[in-house]
Amino acid sequence: MKVWAVANQKGGVGKTTTVVSLGGLLSQRGKRTLLLDMDPHGSMSSYFGLDPDRTEDSLYRLFQIKQSTLEVPPQRLIHKTRFENLDLLPASTALATLDRQLSSSGGMGLVVKHALELLSAEYDVALIDCPPLLGVLMVNALAACEHLVIPVQTEFLAVKGLERMVRTLGMIGRANHRVPEYTILPTMFDRRTRASVNTLRHLRDRYTACLWRAVIPIDTEFREASRVGVPLPIRSPRDRGSLAYGELLNDLLTPAAQGHPPTAVGHS
Repeated sequence: MKVWAVANQKGGVGKTTTVVSLGGLLSQRGKRTLLLDMDPHGSMSSYFGLDPDRTEDSLYRLFQIKQSTLEVPPQRLIHKTRFENLDLLPASTALATLDRQLSSSGGMGLVVKHALELLSAEYDVALIDCPPLLGVLMVNALAACEHLVIPVQTEFLAVKGLERMVRTLGMIGRANHRVPEYTILPTMFDRRTRASVNTLRHLRDRYTACLWRAVIPIDTEFREASRVGVPLPIRSPRDRGSLAYGELLNDLLTPAAQGHPPTAVGHS
């Protein structure tokens, strides 16, 4: 099973949209796909009709299980979505309390990794939607994943969030922990605005080796897809946003394709 995480230490850059879109594409291609919502805000859980304030069988229970050594298999926490090949391990708002609860507990950085190992025969790909803060949840996601996608909205403040994220990865590496390979993903690109064009130029100059070769264009259809709770590639497979994420998925599935000089998919 491939495990990918989507993270940035800034909110509003397209993390949940990226996870949902890739998940929709994978499910359409017949890949058994598990989505993990590790953000206490629970945006992805809400996308699929679950209330993070009320959902009892959630990712939060993995950490309760670890603490109390209860033998509850992670399979019991998974919710089917209404889409074939697409399942969800939802968030709970209680995830926000974990850093305080676990401050004196050791060995809590591998909870999600161990849970996914138990699920590896049941899924082809697991996608993790991370919170925008460095803490036990992001540490778990980074430990569990083999590849990290860092969405960056093509505007100045989002680049600052990217810089923090890259520093975090460097700090983890200096502590002799494994750091996953990562792809920087320019999102919400609008070729009509100087801010988008200049930000993309900055990303190309500074992060050439790990910047995705294309961009995710700004597209109001993402908002409409969220409103009806259907991943955009399932709702509108020929939409420009769907096609861009299709290109990204092709590259993630063919790692050798990454690192090429970045070019926009018909929208630069």
